Amino acid sequence: MAGALKHIKILDLSRVLAGPYCTMILGDMGADVIKVEAPGGSDETRKWGPPFKNNVSAYYLCANRNKKSITLNLKTEEGVAAIKELIKESDVVINNFKTGTMKRLGLDYDTLAKINPAIVFCSITGFGETGPYKDMPGYDFIIQAMSGLMSITGDKESGPQKMGIAITDILTGLYACIGIQGALLERTVSGKGQKLDISLYDSAVSSLVNIGSNYLMSEEVPQPLGNHHANIVPYQTFKTLDGEMVIAIGNDTQFKAFCSILKKDEYSMDDRFQTNPDRVANREVLVPLLQEVLLTNTTAHWKQECQKNNIPCGPIQNLKEVVKDPQLQARNMFIDCNHPTAGKVKMIGSPLKFSRTPVSVRHYPPDAGEHNEAIVDNLKAKTNKK
Repeated sequence: MAGALKHIKILDLSRVLAGPYCTMILGDMGADVIKVEAPGGSDETRKWGPPFKNNVSAYYLCANRNKKSITLNLKTEEGVAAIKELIKESDVVINNFKTGTMKRLGLDYDTLAKINPAIVFCSITGFGETGPYKDMPGYDFIIQAMSGLMSITGDKESGPQKMGIAITDILTGLYACIGIQGALLERTVSGKGQKLDISLYDSAVSSLVNIGSNYLMSEEVPQPLGNHHANIVPYQTFKTLDGEMVIAIGNDTQFKAFCSILKKDEYSMDDRFQTNPDRVANREVLVPLLQEVLLTNTTAHWKQECQKNNIPCGPIQNLKEVVKDPQLQARNMFIDCNHPTAGKVKMIGSPLKFSRTPVSVRHYPPDAGEHNEAIVDNLKAKTNKK
């Protein structure tokens, strides 16, 4: 069955993670995506590693399936002309060049909209195309630091910590994907395209959600809580007899049931712990009491008891355990793909589950310029005929 976006054509001038992640999602949903790089391949992730398999990097594979690849030198008139020709039949163009680069190349929104007024033009930058930081380069680690994310991650002992993945790139890719689809939907009414200005900095700050809201209401600068929750107790990691797990008590009824599991009903009747605000206020008293009991049995035991009583919990799993998880296996979250250079590779699947227009992996992450003959040479032939 065809994907939900099978009628959409996307010209992808982005590289590294935020842009390619966005276009991979769109490609998974059926969009026809053409990835454009400089001759030889200019997406830095092709060389980021190890690990490599037959000189193909795992990093590149993670965000570039369901795309065709062409190489063009955008510093030449011929390269720019090819992009303008492709724009005529494209619905979306996405780039993550520094602010002003597309204008210098003669490929800015105003120019391309004259060629195709219906084009949706998505620009991804570190700080956005307006404001005093617009010309600053923005990388995920820097954005995590500046946005406040690192200030609330980690604990007093560790100091500020970054996420284990490039989370602001992923968030920005998702926002770009949402924005592009919104613009395409609006286009069905107006018939007009528009420009999207998406930044890593904006995206990271938007992800502060309740922590940001807490500060805006109270003006109290939030402190890092490690694996604790700012507004809910107990909602954190606990050590067990043989490991560590997360227990997430969302309401007072769950807390009462949890105390019963621990054979400590007196905790739920204690005035200091009866309601969530009470428990938040007395976090330092309650948590050590719970931890002492949880150390008396195994993770598997507590997981089983919690699940029987509908108390949210889960073990802390490493990637080996995650890949073997039967739930993820049942949901097809790890897939095999045959690559002409790397051979058989495993990739993380899509979380999007459509009932009528399922996502699909139609093409492996392409080698640089793999589709030049089919696309670029065809453009040249069309141009020569004119």
